[in-house]
Amino acid sequence: MLTFAAAVFFLIITPGPGVLSTAGVGSAFGMAPGTRYVGGLFIGTNLVALAVVSGLAAAVLADDRIRVVLFYLSVAYLLYLALRIAFAGSKLAFIERQRPPGVWGGIVLQVVNPKAYAVNTALFSGFAFWPESAGMEIALKFLIMNTIWIPIHFLWLWAGVALRRLDLPQRTQFAINIAMAVSMLAVVALAALAPH
Repeated sequence: MLTFAAAVFFLIITPGPGVLSTAGVGSAFGMAPGTRYVGGLFIGTNLVALAVVSGLAAAVLADDRIRVVLFYLSVAYLLYLALRIAFAGSKLAFIERQRPPGVWGGIVLQVVNPKAYAVNTALFSGFAFWPESAGMEIALKFLIMNTIWIPIHFLWLWAGVALRRLDLPQRTQFAINIAMAVSMLAVVALAALAPH
């Protein structure tokens, strides 16, 4: 069980679209919008975990055509989200009025986030620690995973909000937002280019 908890910690804390976008939303929009976004990520990651545990994800992703469509949807949404983070607070007229991604934005990110499926597949298909009851093991894995997931995401959100509270010059804040957006896209690119 401790090995599973350690795996959860290291798989979740490493930068991926979820935690990087959490810091980006915190930096670009603040704590309250960031908290709503994290709530959406939480719902989304548990929906992905349920899809993995139930076998739905494996059945859907077995069709190469569906995988390709989901991959392009994922890239498109992550690019859109990265642009929203990058240009938050910009004085460009078409961007200035934008709202931060809320609960729905967090759910969508996790549903299209390739790392969410990979992490949940690794966690739920490996690290067996309760051979007497698969149901109890799955329930405990959900409990452990969420107990670690929540504070890690709020730590990343706090880091983003801390940057915002520094009240940096607009040019510096813009550069930070761009860096967070580029980092998020770099992680996605690495995942896309990795051999499968």
